[in-house]
Amino acid sequence: MSNKKILPEQLLADSVLVHGEEVVNLAVDRLAQELNQNLHDACPLVMCVMGGAVVFSGRLLPKLNFPLEFDYVQVSRYHNQIAGQQLDWKVLPRDNVQGRTVLLLDDILDEGHTLVEIKRKCLEQGAEKVIIAVLAEKDTGRSKPITADFVGLTVPNKYVFGCGMDVYGWWRNLPAIYALKD
Repeated sequence: MSNKKILPEQLLADSVLVHGEEVVNLAVDRLAQELNQNLHDACPLVMCVMGGAVVFSGRLLPKLNFPLEFDYVQVSRYHNQIAGQQLDWKVLPRDNVQGRTVLLLDDILDEGHTLVEIKRKCLEQGAEKVIIAVLAEKDTGRSKPITADFVGLTVPNKYVFGCGMDVYGWWRNLPAIYALKD
């Protein structure tokens, strides 16, 4: 289904609120505290997984009180659809990961295929350690090939959007998290 045939207003009308803006803000605050405690001496390379984690990264980074460098990777499985497809790399990890602690920031740990591949690439490029923080983890009821070290919120096994997560390319800009109705 093409996003040209889908009315964004109808997508939002056909959804339910999962986590409101205040709950999301509290989760980001808690994650910042946990990361500050655990990474204060690491001088990590923080890598945003574009484009979904841009909102999460923007909210989180000002709350981190340790020195860090910032970069990004870009890989997609969804291609403006609501079902994962083949991995498509747009920006690979660079050689600046070599010998570093890398903190990967992503919007959601869904099935885990994207994050496991990003972590593998970082380690392949010479990262010493890769730590993963996600705004949300989907409760799929199935095992995943990777776990996040830091999780802000749990979301139901539905297609969720908002806070950087999109639905057919729309609504990354919402300050809360919504789910499509069944």
